[in-house]
Amino acid sequence: MIKPVIALSASFLLVFAAQAAPVSYQVEPSHTFVHFSYKHLGLSTQNQRFDKAQGTVTLDQQAKTGSIDMKVDTRSVSTGFPLFDEHIQGKDYFDTAQFPEATFVSKEIQFDGDKPVSAKGDLTIKGITKPVTMNIESFLTMPKHPMLNKPALGADGKIEIKRSDFGMAANVPHVGDEVTIRIALEAIAP
Repeated sequence: MIKPVIALSASFLLVFAAQAAPVSYQVEPSHTFVHFSYKHLGLSTQNQRFDKAQGTVTLDQQAKTGSIDMKVDTRSVSTGFPLFDEHIQGKDYFDTAQFPEATFVSKEIQFDGDKPVSAKGDLTIKGITKPVTMNIESFLTMPKHPMLNKPALGADGKIEIKRSDFGMAANVPHVGDEVTIRIALEAIAP
């Protein structure tokens, strides 16, 4: 009688562990970019990006919980023009000499059914931290990446901020205060 009870208990634990297993995915840097856009003189929308991002996405799709921890090297800003890259790394904007990193840390992810649709967290730019919501516009997981043979996920996220909230109010209103941050992310499980 004891053996069947032990076997049943072990089976229950295995099923429970399979249902409540968070998976941590490491950001894949060659397919992850943080873009930002803003209005310039009311004439056009300017789009730039950062070339270096790293981090972790942890998801438990059964429990509908998760977290995001991303870091961006602000010195990797890429506008297409080296002089402008230097300009926006200066003290009026990112001040990369003093603040070489921006972060987004989320502890709460909202789901609609099986898919995450938003993440609430803290965005830190230029040493200033503000609560923000990232809207997750697309999300997909695959059990086996076709080249890496490991579980993978991909997502596109969007955060809207005012740059003046982060100590970067130079040239407002001629250069727009409203900034849209887009994150194109791919991540791989170990």
